[in-house]
Amino acid sequence: MSSNGKQRTSADGNGNGHLYEVAERIATAEFEAFDPKAEIEDAVRLILLNVGEDPQRDGLRRTPQRVAKMYDELLAGYRQDVATIINNALFEVEYDQGEMIVIGHIEYTSLCEHHMLPFTGLAHVAYIPRDKVVGLSKIPRIVDMFARRLQVQERLTNEIANALEAHLDPLGVIVVVEGQHSCAALRGVKKHGVNMVTSARRGAFRTDPALVQEFFRLARL
Repeated sequence: MSSNGKQRTSADGNGNGHLYEVAERIATAEFEAFDPKAEIEDAVRLILLNVGEDPQRDGLRRTPQRVAKMYDELLAGYRQDVATIINNALFEVEYDQGEMIVIGHIEYTSLCEHHMLPFTGLAHVAYIPRDKVVGLSKIPRIVDMFARRLQVQERLTNEIANALEAHLDPLGVIVVVEGQHSCAALRGVKKHGVNMVTSARRGAFRTDPALVQEFFRLARL
């Protein structure tokens, strides 16, 4: 709020006072007391009021807390990074050069950044190690890390591929992601069961079509 108690507006008159207020708090010592969970709860109460509901009625009284807890879980990927997930779990293993390792049918849940509605599906990943392999659990965790952010499926697919290429230094990486999107099923086109497929190839998978065919065979796609 401004010193005269009126909501501050942006220079173009569009009324973005709250955004300026938050920015000021982040830039000052007040940020130390900033509680994201409480801010989300307040925002949910405003939504309930503006759709014509009573946030104080029995069924909704704890809804803001539940929603805040849900977002904390679904968006946990913002608090993670690939290096910490891998945690030096790279091992020298004798594995014939050019042979791939496939981790298929990795379930994920993400939130579409356009409407904040969920999309879910399966990720299939393969890499050709140069001289080291990564612990089996690390790749599903990397998929989850990127999925638990506001996403579009195309970016999610490329982020997984880029992370594996950067941290494993493999000869090649391929990622295929399948997704079913609530934003297409519940609103807009309202089509159920539509399966979107995206792919990202790096290294040898870009230059050798036979490797791609072998990946699809091994992953049973």
